[in-house]
Amino acid sequence: MPVPHIEALSRDRFFLVAMAAGPVVWLVILFTPLLPLAGRSFSLSQFLLLVVLFPVLEELAFRGLIQGYLSSFNVFKKRWLKISVANWLTSLLFTAAHFIYNPIVLASLVFLPSLIFGELRDRYQSTIPSIILHCFYNLGFFLTVMLMK
Repeated sequence: MPVPHIEALSRDRFFLVAMAAGPVVWLVILFTPLLPLAGRSFSLSQFLLLVVLFPVLEELAFRGLIQGYLSSFNVFKKRWLKISVANWLTSLLFTAAHFIYNPIVLASLVFLPSLIFGELRDRYQSTIPSIILHCFYNLGFFLTVMLMK
């Protein structure tokens, strides 16, 4: 599986727009009083789990194993609304997994980022870009949550 160079990612408009969308979403979250985690503080180990370990493991499992496996079949390589069927199915599973530990609204919010992570996996045939973006999104999300009062 080829590993994309940072230079290639820095020229990919889709990746750059996805990176830029993070801070916009964090600003919206900052002014959303409905978030159940608002003002919560995290220990360093919790923070590292949520910002590094979980995103890496989730991307390896969902985009690497599940989406990678589904993409090995031609039927799942087909695109619907410009998104591979493998990505749609993986994103549905990813979102369903988030319902286990999160409120419905919060779990539902991972669907769109999941489609973005999956598109990066399809573009680069690698989980590296989706891992970078997922860690970045989680970092900003949890810093924003800690700032909320």
